[in-house]
Amino acid sequence: MSSNLVIVYHRQPYEEVEVDGKIEYRENKSPNGIVPTLKSFFGRVDKGAWIAWKQADDPANPDFEQVIEIDDQHGAYTVSRLPLTAEQVQSFYHVSSKEAFWPILHGFKERYNYDPVDWPTFREVNWAFAEAAAAEAAPGAVIWVHDYNLWLVPGYLRTLRPDVKISFFHHTPFPNADIFNVLPWRKEILESLLCCDVVGFHIPRYANNFVSAARSLLDVETLQREKVKPEMKAETSALSEQSVVTELGYEGRKIRLQSSPVGVDVDYIETLSQSDATAAKVEQIKQEIGDAQLILSVGRTDYTKGGIEQLASYERLLENRPDLRGKVRLMHVSVAANSNMTAYEEIQQDLEQMAGRINGRYGSFDWQPIALISRPVPFDQLVAYYRAADVAWITPLADGMNLVCKEYCAARTDEDGVLVLSEFAGAAVELATAVPTNPFSHKSMDGAIEYALDLPKDERRGRMRLNREMVRKLDIRNWAEDQMQAFGGDQGAVIAFSREVA
Repeated sequence: MSSNLVIVYHRQPYEEVEVDGKIEYRENKSPNGIVPTLKSFFGRVDKGAWIAWKQADDPANPDFEQVIEIDDQHGAYTVSRLPLTAEQVQSFYHVSSKEAFWPILHGFKERYNYDPVDWPTFREVNWAFAEAAAAEAAPGAVIWVHDYNLWLVPGYLRTLRPDVKISFFHHTPFPNADIFNVLPWRKEILESLLCCDVVGFHIPRYANNFVSAARSLLDVETLQREKVKPEMKAETSALSEQSVVTELGYEGRKIRLQSSPVGVDVDYIETLSQSDATAAKVEQIKQEIGDAQLILSVGRTDYTKGGIEQLASYERLLENRPDLRGKVRLMHVSVAANSNMTAYEEIQQDLEQMAGRINGRYGSFDWQPIALISRPVPFDQLVAYYRAADVAWITPLADGMNLVCKEYCAARTDEDGVLVLSEFAGAAVELATAVPTNPFSHKSMDGAIEYALDLPKDERRGRMRLNREMVRKLDIRNWAEDQMQAFGGDQGAVIAFSREVA
């Protein structure tokens, strides 16, 4: 049976675990991630499919079933696993996506590495995804493609299946033309994305940047521009826009541009936050730190996340404010996003060296300034740290959205705690009452963390209350409905289920 909705995403929608020699498919460890949200749509359509990849020694004869049927709490759906060799994965994902595209998307031209990119392999892998999606889709189905490593899929799909509706969601920032056009394959990428019916971004800035890149190379026409919604134009953010292009014309077709920030499952986080187990863990954390204020930073080990700059600011804080020594503690969670990649290994080493130097310089038998955590923290424990932290210090140099800051606000059912947030995180356009900071400025970074630590209770609560209202308003359900409503027209059946996403 063909599928009404086909989701194309490089990751498989579950974790494979071997139990007594048999493979079991289990829910992803992070119950608040994007994968469970995407899977939730399958329960609202007659038939759904998911396209991902799985490594194989011999793609012509893989040692796993290429197509499996899943029936879980989200519904029944098909998962097609494309067999890719280790060399293809290395080329397509680790080299092309991470060494060439990732730095450009985040504005780090100096880290861009063009030489090792094997563009034919990138095309080959994208073609395989497109073929698999085309084979699964029913007549007139929706095919929903996710993220930059599948940039070429829409163009191939339009050739293979001109009858389907194609949507693409960009989970990273999209840079302006001056930066994007560093990529030698810029025109091919843009032409592919303009084969979509809908192209989605987190915030208006990224949509407008996409338009600037398209205009620089192609004869596109702006068909519609709208004022940005009030909830997405915080004046404290360097990423805010006053208006946004919502429809383009290209080669006789209309392309809808959707600006819709991914949110979090507020109900789930609040339930977890108010559990007895969380309360017990919070009490344990507070007993361990005593009278000290807890600063929490959570992110991946990545040069875009600003971890080095943050530790440098913390060191300056302890140097300039002797009264805070022994009175604050930074829990810095920095988990490797991609192992075996030199750039990330170097950052991890630098973080460890800096943390060691700060602890050695300012620490004592009774107090350690920094706890550097390099392993994933289970989500239920992380929620307890959200509840215990006096300050969440989220300071990426560039970030498509950042859900940690939203999780922190959602967890603070006590309406306390202070969020210090980089102006260059996509979430900053929504969270107007966070304490803003510019991670490229020592003065701004140092001033923001001091201000947050000294903030009186009434102001803490006032800011947090407004942040929580916004996080709830623009939660994960709002994002899901926005994305699917963008299709309109003859996709009424698909749109209907989005209003019921659980």
